Amino acid sequence: MSDHADPLRSAEQHSGERRSPHVKWHDGQLPREERWRILGQRGATVWLTGLPASGKSTIAAELERALVDDGRVAYLLDGDNVRHGLSGDLGFDRQGRSENVRRVGHVARFFADAGAVAVVSLVSPFRDDRWWVRALHDAAELPFVEVYVDTPLQECVRRDPKGLYARSQAGSLPDMTGDGSPYEPPLQPELRIRTAEQSVADAVARLRELLDGPGAAAPTA
Repeated sequence: MSDHADPLRSAEQHSGERRSPHVKWHDGQLPREERWRILGQRGATVWLTGLPASGKSTIAAELERALVDDGRVAYLLDGDNVRHGLSGDLGFDRQGRSENVRRVGHVARFFADAGAVAVVSLVSPFRDDRWWVRALHDAAELPFVEVYVDTPLQECVRRDPKGLYARSQAGSLPDMTGDGSPYEPPLQPELRIRTAEQSVADAVARLRELLDGPGAAAPTA
C-alpha cells in the first residue's frame, strides 16, 4: 500500500514516465468551493466497470441523460470514444490498458474538480488500476463511486453487439477481456448492478440515490 501513498507519484510509476522536476502544479485563482457554488452542485466521478457487453455504456448514457435532465452538469467518458483520441495510440495489452485507465482517471478528476459529474464507462479490468484512480480522487478529496456492472459472461457472449467475443473465439482477438485476458471484479464497489435482475431504469435510480447522498454530488445549498 505504501507504494501508492502519493497518487501523482504512483501515476508516474504506473505509466513508466517521470515528470520533470521543473514542472510544478499551478493553483488558479478560483477555489473549488466557489466553482461548485456557482454551478450549484458538487463534482464527482462515477466509474462503471465490467465485462465487454455487460451494459456499462447503456447505463452510463442513461445516467448522464437523467442528470442533465435534472439540471446538473454531467459528461460521459466512454471507453470506445476515448480510444479515438485521448488513448488512440494505445494497444490492448496490459500496459496499454493500464495507461488508458490512468489517462481517463486524470480527465475524470479534472471534470469532478470543475464541479461536473464525470460518468466513466470503461472495462478497466484490473483492480490495481481502479484502485489507483480511486486513490487519485481521494488525494484530491473528490467523491469516487465505483460501480460494478455484474453480467454473467455467458450473457455478454450472447449479446456481443460488436462481435468481439466471436472474433476472440475465432482466434483473431487474443487479448479479449473475459476470454483471452482476465477481468478482476471489484471487491467492495459502492454499487453492484446485476443486469440479469435489474432494469436500466432501476440501476440509474440507484445511482442517483448514491449521488444525492452526503458527500457525493448532491446539489449545493
